[in-house]
Amino acid sequence: MKDTPNEKGFSVSLFVNNKPGVLVRIAQTFARRGYNIDSLVVSSAHDSRYSRITVVFQGDHENVDQILRQLNKLIDVVHAVQHGTDTSVDREMTLFKVGVKPDKRAEVFQIIDVFRAKTVDITDESIIVETTGSSNKIDALERMLSSIGLLEMVRSGKLMMARGLDPT
Repeated sequence: MKDTPNEKGFSVSLFVNNKPGVLVRIAQTFARRGYNIDSLVVSSAHDSRYSRITVVFQGDHENVDQILRQLNKLIDVVHAVQHGTDTSVDREMTLFKVGVKPDKRAEVFQIIDVFRAKTVDITDESIIVETTGSSNKIDALERMLSSIGLLEMVRSGKLMMARGLDPT
């Protein structure tokens, strides 16, 4: 069964050899097909000889299949798999800096509470909020905080893991 794209496009998980130049070759595969990468996360696997890479991009099924075939042909790629919301769990982590005076903080704290986020820094003029969750949750929190005074935002990119015993 073919996965459908999630709310932010297609997600591809790669298990690769942990060597210099691997990421460049993977990025070139997307560039040659004319795709911009929306989100990219690279981290060590539980075995330090390998890394995990999660790439999110916009595209259609035919080109996704072609990109997967090309990625799987790369020397240092152990395997590349497309994941959808039905076959994986995904999360992002985000930090938001909100400019807010002390007398207006109650509204921010109410929003933070609804989204199960937490305050990680507070000054006389700003609050830094941390949250994890789906891309939809983070987008919604961004919209709410933008109306109050969002100054900056940093997103981790999507982390994902296959459900059940299937490898990621």
